[in-house]
Amino acid sequence: MEPWDGRARAHRAPRLLVLALLLGAQPGAQAEEPSSEFSLVEVMKGEPVALNCTALGSHDHFVLEWFLADRSGFRHRLASAEWQGSELQGRVHDSRGRSPPYQLDSRGRLVLPEAQVGDEQNYVCVVRVGAASTEATTELRMFAKPEATEVFPNKGILSVVDDSTQEIATCHSRNGNPAPQITWYRNGQRLRVPMEVNTEGYMTSRTVREASGLQSLTSTLYLRLRKADRDASFHCSVSYHLPTGRRGRLDSPAFHLTLHYPTENVDFWVGSPSTTEGWVREGDSVQLFCRGDGNPSMEYVFFRLQDKQEDVLKTNLEGNLTLEGVQRGQSGTYGCRVEDYDAAEDAVLSKTAELRVAYLDPLELSTGEELSLHLGNSTTVNCSVRGLPTPALRWTKDFVPLGNGPTLSLSSITFDSAGTYVCEASMPTVPLLSRTQSFNLLVQGPPQLSVEETQPQTEGGWREGEEVRLVCSARGYPEPKLSWSQLGGSPAEPALRGQGWVSSSLTLKVTSALSREGVSCEASNAHGKKQHVFHFGSVAPQTAQAGVAVMAVAVSVGLLLLVVAAFYCMRRKARPGCCQRGEKGAPPPGEPQLSHSGSERPEQTGLLMGGASGGGRHGSGGFGDEVGEGPDTLREGGSSGGAVGQPPRAQAQADLSMSSQC
Repeated sequence: MEPWDGRARAHRAPRLLVLALLLGAQPGAQAEEPSSEFSLVEVMKGEPVALNCTALGSHDHFVLEWFLADRSGFRHRLASAEWQGSELQGRVHDSRGRSPPYQLDSRGRLVLPEAQVGDEQNYVCVVRVGAASTEATTELRMFAKPEATEVFPNKGILSVVDDSTQEIATCHSRNGNPAPQITWYRNGQRLRVPMEVNTEGYMTSRTVREASGLQSLTSTLYLRLRKADRDASFHCSVSYHLPTGRRGRLDSPAFHLTLHYPTENVDFWVGSPSTTEGWVREGDSVQLFCRGDGNPSMEYVFFRLQDKQEDVLKTNLEGNLTLEGVQRGQSGTYGCRVEDYDAAEDAVLSKTAELRVAYLDPLELSTGEELSLHLGNSTTVNCSVRGLPTPALRWTKDFVPLGNGPTLSLSSITFDSAGTYVCEASMPTVPLLSRTQSFNLLVQGPPQLSVEETQPQTEGGWREGEEVRLVCSARGYPEPKLSWSQLGGSPAEPALRGQGWVSSSLTLKVTSALSREGVSCEASNAHGKKQHVFHFGSVAPQTAQAGVAVMAVAVSVGLLLLVVAAFYCMRRKARPGCCQRGEKGAPPPGEPQLSHSGSERPEQTGLLMGGASGGGRHGSGGFGDEVGEGPDTLREGGSSGGAVGQPPRAQAQADLSMSSQC
């Protein structure tokens, strides 16, 4: 026998059945007793399989027949084939209602297109050659993988108090072949429970053959439960057969049981915002928690112990109690009790805890919000507080620690002692619970004066007319008034240096009179006054300073004119024609002559002549003397610059024309 596709696959495990025809070598040999062979073929459901039957040796004619042997031993003829010459001719006689029907191939093999459960039979092949015959029997075994494993746990509440076993779950494996096996597991460990009923645990199994011929298996687990099983994980596993002795496995989903077990222990505690020391702040909302280890949850009774009597506060199933805005009077012993009637007699079903409410009352000072003292005096200030737990006190001034304790001592006070003093109460064991109280110390006394001396801007002292800014500062209580001996002082304002100082400034010009008299600043209040006089020493007069400035300007202007004159003279020497025009008395060739009009006003002519001659005589505002020529040259040029009887204006225009060409 071999598979339909001719390939030897492990899950089919076909065997080749060879029929050896042993015929007598002598003419009178008897062969009435047939010889027999047996083989096993395994196949998965739905896969094709071919049963092989072949005669050994060379024969011109033989007959091959296939039979189905039932359990009673009766043989049903399925197909036959006859070998004639070189061709095997065969046909199927009876498929016995199989669908699809049996087939016989060209090699005489019986073909089953799709293996079915009903195909698990014994098939007999008979070969006849003449009077001799031989046969072989093949057992066909079919395997089917079961469907996914299903488990149905007990959904009820199982009690661990019962002494007998209880049904845990039922496991189903459907449509497999051959029948599978079911194993139970708890927390991944195999449960080795017997099939016999006992008080600790057992299992039952039932196999059902379905209408399809496949088999289904049902297993039910029974156990006596313990409290430790409350968190246990259970599941079942199905093991099924495969060809060639292999096995497969299908596990069910894991499940947990709901158990009823009595309370053995109770926990009770104060929740947030409790501190590590167990204190809660007055005014906070506090939660009390109670938990028992029984199941299902029982009733929780919250109470407060007063004079050894239980004052019931609340009963619920959640195990929580909230106290809104607790007050100091609510400090005391609180408790919780679990009402579990299934618990053992020696079980402790109640617990108590202390609720400690921390509080801190407002601070009280031995002085009011303000304390006024005179310079040099001494005093003590007390800070009293009530709170639980006992608060710690400390004093500060301007965030600078002064000391710890309820008493603040002030001795030989000065103006620097003035300011705001703070008493702070806190509780290290109760964070965020603190209070403060403060007072302002005023120091009475005459003014204390401070001035800023101003130095002169130049060495040698002040000069007449220089500006100076004087600053005068004072402190005291009541706040001193600042005044100046001269007008213009600014109103008193708090000084940058702080500590009660106020300041005023005066800006003025230095004069000889101020140098003799000085400028005074005075600070005064109800306790006295203090004055300071600013002196300037000797003041240089303003005129001497002006003469030096005028002399410096004159020297600078003279040097500038000298440089300009030298530069212009150098340029004139570089042009000979221009420099000799006055000697020739006539303009150079090609130089245009300017005409004049007699209708011009005398005022304009006199102005131009005066401008030209003035430049030659004085050397200021003109450039006539910058060529190094004297007054005669200027006069000569003036007489020869044009025709006789020419007006002065025409002469001036001619001179200007000549200057532009140069």
